[in-house]
Amino acid sequence: MASRLKDKVAVITGGNSGIGLATAKLFQADGARVIITGRREEAVETAVKEIGGACKGIVSDTGNLNDIVNLYQQIQQSGFRIDVLFLNAGIATFGPFDTIDEATFDKMVNINFKGLFFNIQKAAPLLNEGASVILNSSIADQKGFPNTNIYAATKAAVRSLARTLSTELLERKIRVNSLAPGPIETPIFDKLGMPAEAVPDMKGSFAEQNPMKRMGSSNEIAQAALFLASDDSSYITGIDLPVDGGMTQL
Repeated sequence: MASRLKDKVAVITGGNSGIGLATAKLFQADGARVIITGRREEAVETAVKEIGGACKGIVSDTGNLNDIVNLYQQIQQSGFRIDVLFLNAGIATFGPFDTIDEATFDKMVNINFKGLFFNIQKAAPLLNEGASVILNSSIADQKGFPNTNIYAATKAAVRSLARTLSTELLERKIRVNSLAPGPIETPIFDKLGMPAEAVPDMKGSFAEQNPMKRMGSSNEIAQAALFLASDDSSYITGIDLPVDGGMTQL
């Protein structure tokens, strides 16, 4: 049995579905003690049962600063320090820029950028020397896909944080990297705010644009996250790793 994360404590936000859930399962299989978060208690409890083992679930909304503060207080009170922090939680609403209202703008910025920033800030005192911080960005941080306007801007901000926080945390030997998925088959497609009948066409379009002519899987992103979490990537910091079937390169 692999053990690249043996006895490590890994915190994964949005760990109750999609990429977060796949990563939680993989991290635990590789020896980590996993703590996941999610906004809905029922979804978190279901995921904890599915992950099994010693997984711990904490209800926490990444868009709510009080929830973020409480999350790391709970982790500290449980006696844990953090070796891997995977800030995966995020949302997407797509549409022409002139249809985006202030509430939609604020929600995406609060969860994808502001919440992610304050997760790192509040987690920082609990990070062990040599910890790995992984930020979930997107290839939208460098591609000009139509109708992704605010979403893409938040992901570009995430990519920027990976650079600046890498330098700020370097003295503690903490590595900060971002992980940029291409189009991935996850439940997020059902939460885009678009008509359900339009989702298959969007997926088909993404697959057709991809050099590999397919969508990626959550497990393929999880494998990349495991690489960044482990000592296999010990000489890597500040990067934005595309896992996209070649979509940004070819």
